[in-house]
Amino acid sequence: MKISTRALSPGLLTGGAVCCTVLAWASAFVSIRSAGAAYSPGALALGRLLAASLVLAVFLLLRREGLPPRGARRGILVSGLVWFGGYTVALNWGERLVDAGTASLLVNTGPILMALLAARLLGEALPPRLLTGSAVSFAGAVVVSLSMSSGSDGSTSVVGVALCLLAAVAYATGVIAQKPALSFGSPLQITTFSCLAGTAACLPFTGRLLAEIPRAPLSATLNMVYLGVVPTALAFTTWTYALARMPAARLGATTYAVPAVVVLLSWALLGEVPAWLTLLGGLLCLTGVAVSRSRPRTRSAPEGAAAARPAPAAPARPVNR
Repeated sequence: MKISTRALSPGLLTGGAVCCTVLAWASAFVSIRSAGAAYSPGALALGRLLAASLVLAVFLLLRREGLPPRGARRGILVSGLVWFGGYTVALNWGERLVDAGTASLLVNTGPILMALLAARLLGEALPPRLLTGSAVSFAGAVVVSLSMSSGSDGSTSVVGVALCLLAAVAYATGVIAQKPALSFGSPLQITTFSCLAGTAACLPFTGRLLAEIPRAPLSATLNMVYLGVVPTALAFTTWTYALARMPAARLGATTYAVPAVVVLLSWALLGEVPAWLTLLGGLLCLTGVAVSRSRPRTRSAPEGAAAARPAPAAPARPVNR
């Protein structure tokens, strides 16, 4: 029995898009660590974006969606250069210099910056539940990061910290640039042409990519292709679909679930049993996301209240004299 997407509620479709994005982005951390051992940061970014661009271009042609409208092009360019290009290179480079726990903690400052930028530039409100949920989720990300930290000598690269913070800023900036563009173009258009812009920005790394492909093991190359197809082509499309239907700050808070999902995936797929502190941090992340996405209950008038109210007095008729 074929289920039409028209039969599904918009809220269910948006929630599914958010879940798909979180799962795909969580899986990217494992693939980046694997592929990053054989590919330099710039070459890995270019290979990932080339694979994503190919997949997105095919879908764009199949759906017969042409060039994006003029009003969307500025947001596409900024998002492509800053988020698709800059974020990817900075994160790949940063994870070479700091451990995964520290990197995830620093990148998780992105939703906080996103909420502040959305309030300042897009006029979005910052409800108390969003702020409370973000604080709880960030605390959970701190706990997960500390429990998963692998630094043996306790030292942290200043350059690595700076690169991860730069990636967080690029992430927040790219999302804020995408939001207005979605008023003019479709999610597939915005994602495809943003990815193409990021690919063009990474073309200077072509020589490094061509030199490293013959020396890289097959598993690293497959991970690079996977990064392009799933966490980029698929997940960025589902992200823009959800971003077109909900505030940027509220959507950004959902990405706090990524550390918790990474813990669960490592447990299920790699057999890495998390410590109790890691599980506690993951639970805090998910709790904060639930709080940030919840809405305050509206009080309904009790039954019979309308009947108990006195009827308004009829206006007095003028007396004819």
